[in-house]
Amino acid sequence: MAQGGGAGRLRAFIGSFTAAGGPGLVTAEVAPDGGALTLRAAVNHVPDPAYLALSPDGAMLYAVSETAEGAVAAYRVHGDRPPELAGPPVPVDGSGPTHLCVHAGHVLTANYGCGSVTAVPVRPDGGLAAKPSGRLQHTGSGPHDRRQRGPHAHQVQPDPSGRWAVSVDLGTDSVRVCALEAGAPVLHREFALRPGSGPRHLAFHPDGERAYVVNELTPTVTVCRWDAVSGLLKPLTEVPVLPGAPAGDAYPSGIVVSPDGRFVWTATRGEDVLSVLAVEADGLRLRGTVPCGGHWPRALAERDGFLYAANERSGDVSWFAVDGRTGLPRYDGSVQVTAASCVVFG
Repeated sequence: MAQGGGAGRLRAFIGSFTAAGGPGLVTAEVAPDGGALTLRAAVNHVPDPAYLALSPDGAMLYAVSETAEGAVAAYRVHGDRPPELAGPPVPVDGSGPTHLCVHAGHVLTANYGCGSVTAVPVRPDGGLAAKPSGRLQHTGSGPHDRRQRGPHAHQVQPDPSGRWAVSVDLGTDSVRVCALEAGAPVLHREFALRPGSGPRHLAFHPDGERAYVVNELTPTVTVCRWDAVSGLLKPLTEVPVLPGAPAGDAYPSGIVVSPDGRFVWTATRGEDVLSVLAVEADGLRLRGTVPCGGHWPRALAERDGFLYAANERSGDVSWFAVDGRTGLPRYDGSVQVTAASCVVFG
């Protein structure tokens, strides 16, 4: 990949699965007059950097290592130069971390394999402490015999108020709300979703009062009410993300809410489509679907009126110009990234 790009320009960081031939952590430049990506460099310091998160100031980039051992790594971001590894990866005392976030001076990881959430302190220089400061083990199961025999934490993120950390567990059909106490995630409340739905990821509405959970085991989104003061999540209704019943397992994956709060977009891997749902007072309404531009869209991201899909099995990242009136994405281009897994911007 070519080196280049100017300091101060918008960058994209793309994660990939090195075990499937991916290049590791890829940097790209975003065209200033549109959403096109130009690949610039790749670094391969950590196996399977499948999900990424930037620090609030954009100076650090954190990556999970989605392996059986499980680790998290910190990178320093230097303008248009490739990110620089800031110390050795830190074991998270959990297997298969699939997601992470920065919250209250810690990096939190959602460990899918064992169903837990780990907290690793962030040092003043942005690097990571040598070991975790706490870990919350999920418990429970669900009715799906193969996928829900135990807990599988798939995502963790802060709520809009910054007071709570919210973890989504596919194996237990539930969302947990936690607080950090003395560096450890401590359970506040667990909220049950429909048995067998298999919740995967949650996205908050910009108003901070609504949340949407995309379910992997059924092609639906669960609409919830969120109370940041009390840390309470109330499921309200469930809405399909496909216009008809899929022929087999659909495997929904990513979910994004538009910055203006008018639309929700989801990706469905088994159907290779992106869905557009209109936000209404009493929930969501499916407006339509479009092809994802590749195969097996694992994650979605939105930036400046463009929607991006990391298509894992076709090995590319596609982008779409979003119609501001209808919310429908129009395919605009793609770049090749083998085993692409996520995209973040900074």
